[in-house]
Amino acid sequence: MHFGIRKSLAAAVALLLLATLAQADDKKGLGLGGLLGGKKGGSDNEQLLDAGADAMKGLSLSDADVAKLGAESAKAFDAKNTIAGGGDKYTQRLARLTSGYGKVDGLSLNYKVYLSPTVNAFALPDGSIRVYSGLMDLMSDDEIRFVIGHEIGHVKNGHAKARFKTAYLTQAARKGVASRGNAAGAVAQSELGGIVENVIKAQHSQKNELESDQYGLNLLKRNKVDLKASVSSMQKLGKLGGGKADLLSSHPASAERVKKLEAAIGKG
Repeated sequence: MHFGIRKSLAAAVALLLLATLAQADDKKGLGLGGLLGGKKGGSDNEQLLDAGADAMKGLSLSDADVAKLGAESAKAFDAKNTIAGGGDKYTQRLARLTSGYGKVDGLSLNYKVYLSPTVNAFALPDGSIRVYSGLMDLMSDDEIRFVIGHEIGHVKNGHAKARFKTAYLTQAARKGVASRGNAAGAVAQSELGGIVENVIKAQHSQKNELESDQYGLNLLKRNKVDLKASVSSMQKLGKLGGGKADLLSSHPASAERVKKLEAAIGKG
């Protein structure tokens, strides 16, 4: 593609993404004009074009690109959290529970524990799976195995990749906003670690959740783990509620999911 055309297209994509953000900001009394206001000059325009270029890259990311970005993002987010050391009881427990889960269905997986009371776990498209110690305190071994299987399902079924690409595009749009010099934009320039935060906060669709539940259940079955742990893990999360379990915000528990798990277990 000719450079001039690419440059124009990049700017167009950036403006489109900024317009989307502007719709949300309109509720706060800010219009698109406010977002695009500020001094005119090469640096602003260049950053806007950079945002558009990032957006174009996001739209055309290959599986290899996403996996590489996922690995880099995991490293960046690990640096922002307290990771349990090799001799820590949480690390040793997780290593025992994931023994034989290094490679699953063609996926290369890696695991770490974040020392935090947060009840959560997440997966990135490169196969990085992170479990919070708060979740491990809440659940039995088999329940944790189900949660991990569920997260592997998000990777295997491409859900993690889709969420990562969406987060990448969101960051690209905010880079354009950041060129206006406002506080929200400045925060949004936290690159890879910020992408992971967006991935964690993004909510999976009910369809994706059901697919990953089934994958996690099948993984329990293959490894001869108590299948009822899938149901009890969901029930524990449901009882917490009230914002105490971050896993509920990105992986909403529902009566339908519990019902479908129980039905699948009943079929044997």
